[in-house]
Amino acid sequence: MRIGCPKEIKPQEFRVGLTPNAAHEAILHGHEVVVQTTAGVGSGFPDSDYLAAGAQIVETAPEVFASADMIVKVKEPQAAERKMLRQGQLLFTYLHLAPDPDQTRDLLASGCTAIAYETVTDANGGLPLLAPMSEVAGRLAPQVGAWTLQKANGGRGVLMGGVPGVGPAQVLVIGGGVVGTHAARVASGMGADVTVLDRSLARLRYLDDVYSGSFKNRFASAGNTIELARNADLIIGAVLVPGAAAPKLISRAQLSEFKPGAALVDVAIDQGGCFETSHATTHQNPIFEVDRIMHYCVANMPGAVARTATIALGNATMPFMLALANKGWAQACEDDPHLLNGLNVHAGHLTYYAVGKALGIDVLAPALALKI
Repeated sequence: MRIGCPKEIKPQEFRVGLTPNAAHEAILHGHEVVVQTTAGVGSGFPDSDYLAAGAQIVETAPEVFASADMIVKVKEPQAAERKMLRQGQLLFTYLHLAPDPDQTRDLLASGCTAIAYETVTDANGGLPLLAPMSEVAGRLAPQVGAWTLQKANGGRGVLMGGVPGVGPAQVLVIGGGVVGTHAARVASGMGADVTVLDRSLARLRYLDDVYSGSFKNRFASAGNTIELARNADLIIGAVLVPGAAAPKLISRAQLSEFKPGAALVDVAIDQGGCFETSHATTHQNPIFEVDRIMHYCVANMPGAVARTATIALGNATMPFMLALANKGWAQACEDDPHLLNGLNVHAGHLTYYAVGKALGIDVLAPALALKI
């Protein structure tokens, strides 16, 4: 198989879909790898690293898309990239289709087969290709939240850890999964007073057993959420419904009850955001204000630490990428039902129920898609 890796073109996206190590592994398995020039530079991988691994370097994205059987990326294909996809081509990347009808329509029209990192599962009920970026985004969230809280950025002017005689920032983390746990760990490590909300009692018990000395937890009822949000300096939205649009947990009307200059960091923005007032921003212009509340809603947060994020993502995706290349997508998905759960689009059909429900599009069962 010929595996192609174009340079990411989403604003301020510095990650790359294939590391030189991943390219080398694919080549050792008998595949060809073509990489667009400078695709890895933002993550600290010059073209020479890919050449040393045995990959071919080409100048333009159209050359990559035209020659590759499988395209491996990080972020969802942008409009210009979607025009280059073709029938029968395999796309392996993050998609986040539920809040993105334009991308969904274009992928369906292209006839390609698209497997989304964020819906591939594992035997433990986890999301192994989303987890590394959730870890990165979770650890980044208190860092960018602390920056947003600075007075020069419109925030309350509160220091996360306080100082002797002055209390720390009050931090509320909504969602106790991978993002929320890592966010809470870092925020508490910065000295903040942290509370995590979650609706799963089993998860709350786990957090209490493991982290009771670091941060508190509460059940995520509507009453608890607004009570804690009123007193928070920083609120981190860390909720996830796999493949689906994020639920809106804080309304615009509720912002009037919050402390002026409080900061909202919406890590769920890739799935449409969990605050009603959220809209996607970029690293270049990351924050905006609504009703005196500061919002940080960068849709590719891990891109800020591109080298760490790229290596972490590559470690997770490599085995799946090799299975797809070695066996072909259909056989690989038939052999691995967890990989099949990643199938979102095939041959003009939508194959992921949560996306179909969010966008009002009929869905073909993935098992049936294998037969087309």
